[in-house]
Amino acid sequence: MNTWLRVSPNSSTYQKPYGLLLGLLLISLQTFSQHLRVVNLRCAGQQEPGGIEQAAPRLGWMLESDQRAVTQTAYHILVADDPAVLDRNEGNVWDSKEVGSPASIQIAYAGKPLQSVKKYYWKVQVRDNKNNVSNWSPVASWQMGLLSSTDWKGAQWIAFDKIADSNRVNLSIDGKKDTYTGNNVLPLLRTGFAVRKPVKTATLFICGLGQFELSLNGQKVGDHFLDPGWTKYDKQALYVPFDVTGQLRQGNNAMGVMLGNGFYYVPPVSSRYRKLKTAFGYPKMICRLAIEYSDGTGEDVVSGATWKTAAGPIQFSSIYGGEDYNAMLEQKDWDKPGFDDHAWKAVMIVDGPPILNAQEIAPLKVMEQFSPKKRSLLSAGAWVYDLGQNASGIPQIKVQGKRGDTIRILPAELLKADGSVNQRATGSPYYFQYILKGEGVETWQPRFSYYGYRYLQVSGGVPKGKDNPQHLPQLVEVTGMHTRNSTAGTGKFSCSNDLFNKTYTLINWAIKSNMASLFTDCPHREKLGWLEEDHLMGNSVQYNYDVAALFAKQISDMKYSQTEEGLVPEIAPEYTRFQYGGDMFRDSPEWGSSAVLLPWYVYQWYGNERVLAESYPMMERYMAYLQTKARGHILSQGLGDWYDLGPKPPGVSQLTPMGVTGTAIYYYDLTILSKIARLLNKQADQEKWTQRAMQVKQAFNDTFFHKDTKQYASGSQTANAMAVYMNLVDPRYRDAVIDNIVRDIRNRNNSLTAGDIGYRYLLKVLHEAGRSDVIYDMNSHADVPGYGYQLAQGATALTESWMALPAVSNNHFMLGHIMEWFYAGLAGISQPENSVAYKEIRINPEVVGDVTAAKAAYACPYGWIKTAWTKRKNDFELKVEIPVNTTATICLPAQPGARITEGKKTLDKREELKVVSGENNKVVIWAGSGSYTFRVESR
Repeated sequence: MNTWLRVSPNSSTYQKPYGLLLGLLLISLQTFSQHLRVVNLRCAGQQEPGGIEQAAPRLGWMLESDQRAVTQTAYHILVADDPAVLDRNEGNVWDSKEVGSPASIQIAYAGKPLQSVKKYYWKVQVRDNKNNVSNWSPVASWQMGLLSSTDWKGAQWIAFDKIADSNRVNLSIDGKKDTYTGNNVLPLLRTGFAVRKPVKTATLFICGLGQFELSLNGQKVGDHFLDPGWTKYDKQALYVPFDVTGQLRQGNNAMGVMLGNGFYYVPPVSSRYRKLKTAFGYPKMICRLAIEYSDGTGEDVVSGATWKTAAGPIQFSSIYGGEDYNAMLEQKDWDKPGFDDHAWKAVMIVDGPPILNAQEIAPLKVMEQFSPKKRSLLSAGAWVYDLGQNASGIPQIKVQGKRGDTIRILPAELLKADGSVNQRATGSPYYFQYILKGEGVETWQPRFSYYGYRYLQVSGGVPKGKDNPQHLPQLVEVTGMHTRNSTAGTGKFSCSNDLFNKTYTLINWAIKSNMASLFTDCPHREKLGWLEEDHLMGNSVQYNYDVAALFAKQISDMKYSQTEEGLVPEIAPEYTRFQYGGDMFRDSPEWGSSAVLLPWYVYQWYGNERVLAESYPMMERYMAYLQTKARGHILSQGLGDWYDLGPKPPGVSQLTPMGVTGTAIYYYDLTILSKIARLLNKQADQEKWTQRAMQVKQAFNDTFFHKDTKQYASGSQTANAMAVYMNLVDPRYRDAVIDNIVRDIRNRNNSLTAGDIGYRYLLKVLHEAGRSDVIYDMNSHADVPGYGYQLAQGATALTESWMALPAVSNNHFMLGHIMEWFYAGLAGISQPENSVAYKEIRINPEVVGDVTAAKAAYACPYGWIKTAWTKRKNDFELKVEIPVNTTATICLPAQPGARITEGKKTLDKREELKVVSGENNKVVIWAGSGSYTFRVESR
């Protein structure tokens, strides 16, 4: 036990007659320590990460205990460059010694300077408030990335061809004509190298733009899809580290790389769909293979002039148009040692993005597979496969036919009246095409493009077993493969209300389908990072998935996309500037405010204060920009409450006048920025932001508040809800404004009108005002536009419009805000306003409508929070789990005189529980960590 048990059996102090006594003491302490366990060690929020670039990465862990009300009181961290050193309970890189602290997350490494590429091993021991000392945790590790440009060891960007400078397009301008047209070569790159000694470790650092697939000795490295993550390529790109120790062999080896276009280059081919026209350059690659031999020496294999290249079998690839693959052009064993590449040409040395950073987000992968639920033959001879679920992904086919036969696959969300696929709203024409090589059953799936679809229309082949008079290729198998970011799940929810369960699934599929290397609006037509979704849907998403790294990347994307004037555009990375409507699709405060709100939320969810300091300059510049756009402190530009329910087809705000949502969120930004400045010890800034917020608040109320009716602007749900949520309402009128919101909903047959911007705030205001009954009534029927209506129309993923219109996207995650209420409201899992990373937890389930049971689990940074409640005729039961090193306030619905027990004892018999208040038919109990079962019995 190193620090806390300083006498060792091997030390000179261990002598008779004390040996037996100390031996018994050791056994006693060892047994006692089993109460407390250290698990789930994380570096930079990840388990066993590679590519760490921070000089002082943040460390954290979770604790387990079979006792209640346990908190950590001290920790001891050891870091070594060799696991054998840790086995001796020594840290030759960092020994923190005993630190008296409850901190178990976001602890900054403070040891020796960390070296590029090197792997570090670490473990932790803790003490708790009951004087238990844990065993040392299992050993964890992290590996450093490439910390400077010199760490690339002379690696060069290499390519098949170089784009003309006149044809570069770093920002696509909508409506601007093409300066050139035509396809580009999708190349193969290869090199051979020798491994002369036994290998201890080997790490490959690689960036291939737009996307790459890597192989060593004929085998694909990893199971990633669409590496690397999308970025603002004229400023930054990401490299991906791979541990390839097990794929190298002593003697001759070969490395092969296949490149795709991605967003780096969208080929201007008129016969395929194309949303925008980026052309940062033709595909290119840079890599370094760092080999450490068992004898302590090392060697590097880097990209450079000795590599060879040739055109590959992918004939067309576009993130927007699909992919064509000609198997007849495959070169067998091209990525294996001994391949004859004399006919290949030398690579071209080219320039690349000025900054290369490690990809810290989880990679995209194939996460689920779907077999067809139904198969139909069209009159034109094509077959339509219904996979039963609208999701992002790619198809996989197994087909057998003659050399040169062609299979074409058109994916789509919806069908036309004749049963054929309908791509009208999702980008057309988009298709995948495969030309057979004629060698038995061939299996193929696209590598560098994907789409959102439920249906696959396959032409050129016939399902195996069906009549085939034309001797077309046999479709042995057709499978749908769902691709998305592979970050870990952090939550589950279910309840007794079937419609709410289906709504949860509906929204979750939209989240999964739009969780790529950034959060997209849709997985087909645009695939762009529209920013309002991050701060409005982020609270819903973080209950379901670990999005710390994904949102950190999105914040980085905003920094690189911010203009010289300080504008944070509505899309990041900003690949395109839509011209219609002036700059309304570029400059809308409700979108750009993610620059302030998303770092703040990431801090609240995960305790990452560093993200606030690193984002602060971006926030300052954006506030300065908005100040130049304000007229009398009112911001009227942009889109407003996008896709609200008005008399016209959805689009720009209809029910809420321009200026309301933009100014309200401007005020909210300033209040949040004041809090951030206080945390960062920027007192002068805090006063500045507070003063400006007061000016905006006054202007907002002077402009929009009607004192006679207690309504804001038009009295829309969005206008009133945002005014309440942002604390723009004078406290004297707050209840009256909320009453107006409820009255509007009731007068509309309990239906919503709020859109993309306003709906989250509508739900939050109702929940915080104790009106979850209204939320229930608004979302528990299918006869008005909303979630139930979408399900009734056959939707299997959340749609872009409340009405599930076929003319717009049917896989869009911007309106899924009720997910947050499912967890925080029905299941009752949230944190108080001043809590960070759920260090303090609030359990307050809302018992509403016909819901008789609900349960949820959420993995916060400290561990799993779980609730499960059941309502019966005369009693209410709530089961709760609170993770170690946190505390909770638990709110129980209880009428006066009700009998409350925990386990088999009444509350007054539970010393570890404290009743802190009892009002509004609620009993509030303070509790430490542990599992509890409460029962409220009516009398």
